[in-house]
Amino acid sequence: MEPDLTVFADRIRRLQAEMTRQNVDWLVAGPAADLRYLTGLVGHPSERMSVLLVPRGGGPIYLAPGLEAPQLANRRDLLDVVTWEETQDPATIAADLLGGDSPTVAVDDTLWSVFLLRLQEALPGAAWSEAGALLRPLRMIKDGREIELMREAARRTDDAWLEFISAPIAGLTELQALRRLLDLTYARGLGPNFGSCGSGPNSASPHHSGNDRVIQPGDAVVFDWGGTLEGYNSDITRTVFVGEPPDDFRRAYAAVLAANEAALQVIRPGVPCEALDLTARAVLEDAGYGEYILHRVGHGLGLSIHEEPYLVLGNTLPLAEGMIFSDEPGIYIPGRWGIRIEDAVLCTDTGAERLNEAPRELTVVG
Repeated sequence: MEPDLTVFADRIRRLQAEMTRQNVDWLVAGPAADLRYLTGLVGHPSERMSVLLVPRGGGPIYLAPGLEAPQLANRRDLLDVVTWEETQDPATIAADLLGGDSPTVAVDDTLWSVFLLRLQEALPGAAWSEAGALLRPLRMIKDGREIELMREAARRTDDAWLEFISAPIAGLTELQALRRLLDLTYARGLGPNFGSCGSGPNSASPHHSGNDRVIQPGDAVVFDWGGTLEGYNSDITRTVFVGEPPDDFRRAYAAVLAANEAALQVIRPGVPCEALDLTARAVLEDAGYGEYILHRVGHGLGLSIHEEPYLVLGNTLPLAEGMIFSDEPGIYIPGRWGIRIEDAVLCTDTGAERLNEAPRELTVVG
């Protein structure tokens, strides 16, 4: 099916309006999430430079290796495709396209540093800046189709979890348990993005990805994973306990669950991002777990697993209708266990809508 280029043309027009407002001549984006947002192209990161060049006025240009030209045929109504051959220097070609003695150029945060260095050398008079200020207002607010995709990605991820917790995990290694969960997720038509599993003392490390430790009775096990649907990510965390949980774990789990709910209740347009972090943190501190908080309460979610807005102390950016982000308070007691409960949440015109509805209550597994 041919892509609907009107969606991307509108996004480029809105980007150009922001460029005019901020007095930026060009935006340069590499083959990653910003490229996909603006053009629908997935891109192919490699040692061969591929860059989207968007001027403040006029049509955007995609500079790519000649061998990639066949993949760009269905974008020529949206982009002016310029290709370079193996013996040419793409940085010099890009500099000629950017033109002028001292253009202002905003660069997205995924462009490889080696390409930026080459562009800077080829265009020494340019003024360089980060492109986040241009793209943030666009990508943070999801349109109807983006919300639909993220709802569905979350629903399928929830469904995988319900099947996963119906079978025992004791005796599996962390990697084996994670593989089973991811296989169930991908079997529902989602593409891969990431996954992690930490059991027992490993669960006290928020970014422990999983290893050959065997899951045992008496372990807390934290699963953080997701999938992609047309590029849009699901991201969820659930914590289970193998066998009968002790009372101190039950108390800690109840505190994290209360923090997750408290942050949800704060969400509405106009509330500063930091309010969610402060609210969840206060619940955990009041319950006596303040020293075990290691991270912010959440992050934006979309074409990237982590994107703006970031729900952290000091971020006074107001929430707005259409933002989607995680609500993921956690506590981590070294050498013992960790607990995290994460949902993707949509800010609506009146409050919040959880995209994940997999059980949040304490789940006991075999």
